[in-house]
Amino acid sequence: MNRRLFLSTLAFAPALPAAGETILIKNAKILTVTKGRIDGSLLIRDGKIAEIGPSVMAPAGVVTVDAAGGFLMPGIVDCHAHVGADAVNEGTISVSSMVRIEDVLAPDDIQIYRGLAAGVTTSNVLHGSANTIGGQCSVVKMRWGKSATQMVFAGAKPGIKFALGENVKRAGGGTNFSATVRYPATRMGVEDVVREAFNDARAYQRQRDEYQTRLAKGERVLPPRRDFKLEPLVEVLEGKRLVHAHCYRSDEILMLLRAAEEFGFKIRTLQHGLEAYKVAKEIAKHGAGVSTFADSWSYKLEAYDAIPYNAALCMKAGVLTSLNTDAPVTQQRHLLQDAAKTQRYGQLTDDEALSLVTINPAKQLMIEDRVGSLEVGKDADIVLTDKHPLSLYAKVQKVFVDGEVYFDREQDVRERSLRAARRKALAEKLKPAAPPAQKKGAR
Repeated sequence: MNRRLFLSTLAFAPALPAAGETILIKNAKILTVTKGRIDGSLLIRDGKIAEIGPSVMAPAGVVTVDAAGGFLMPGIVDCHAHVGADAVNEGTISVSSMVRIEDVLAPDDIQIYRGLAAGVTTSNVLHGSANTIGGQCSVVKMRWGKSATQMVFAGAKPGIKFALGENVKRAGGGTNFSATVRYPATRMGVEDVVREAFNDARAYQRQRDEYQTRLAKGERVLPPRRDFKLEPLVEVLEGKRLVHAHCYRSDEILMLLRAAEEFGFKIRTLQHGLEAYKVAKEIAKHGAGVSTFADSWSYKLEAYDAIPYNAALCMKAGVLTSLNTDAPVTQQRHLLQDAAKTQRYGQLTDDEALSLVTINPAKQLMIEDRVGSLEVGKDADIVLTDKHPLSLYAKVQKVFVDGEVYFDREQDVRERSLRAARRKALAEKLKPAAPPAQKKGAR
């Protein structure tokens, strides 16, 4: 369905707690992820978690939500998604670090609403994987119905997308992402592009530093010409921008880690990293994280050695590990089931499994002081489910983002017939008018 047509069918004022209201969620089984389970209540004030405990007192005038024995958990954080992005790949060149996802966010993308319905409250929206060094990422809160600017996660550390392997060299061959042939077309060329880009970034950094030094001495000097392609790479060298690198094969993972160490920066996350289990010790030594799939493999040659034990093996090797979706390639609505799979493939505990989609990706994005667990002082990004969230039968009932309800299952079900009627009326209205009937005998 056209997403703008769907958006127009949701134009009903919700009878739900408004932004900024003080809310008490009572009779809940609270899965904090970092501090165990607490049976009791959670108080939201000014969009933050104000209190958690077995006997939280309700302030005067508080809005009360009865969890009726349901489970509260932190909002899910997806470390790799393409939701809400009207453009993904600038495939004509291999280094496109000057482009920004933030500039093309589409807040009315239906994938945002569907992600919310699955409990996803934060997404790292990435450039695609056609480029060795792609565009600048945007961490967003899933504030469905708000503007693109309001979706941006204020204060999140900026990131940039790298990519290795098949996608990059295939684009170089003039197929798939790009209509023109461009370098690189081999895996060797991909490494060369990384090294050349950071050689250029170092030279640009030296020019800038020399200018600032001479300026501080009182000299009259012309500033170096700004280079919007190299500025983000200088930020990487200085530790001000996080690198999220799409990769599959273990040999290429090692190549990228060595190149980064040569230039003195860290890879923050290896995205997908399906063969990470083969080199988990080396990844841990470098200090990179892994954000992988639960059980996707064999969809192309690079993915043939993927195994469902990857996440658990990486965790046990000391690697900060999370699960991602690559949405809408894979749907965000399956993330809780993906977390549960790690208990089948790796025997992780409930908290370890939930951490893969909450606190761990929050740490990878360096936003763990705000989201990823239920703790006093953190943003009230909270998910209420009717059963334990790792159960196949659990349904998300309510989703709060900054203390505001952005998804309510009961209301959604109640309004489906209204939306269907509105959609039908809109479709009829958009139908092209029938051509006038010709008179008999007319030519």
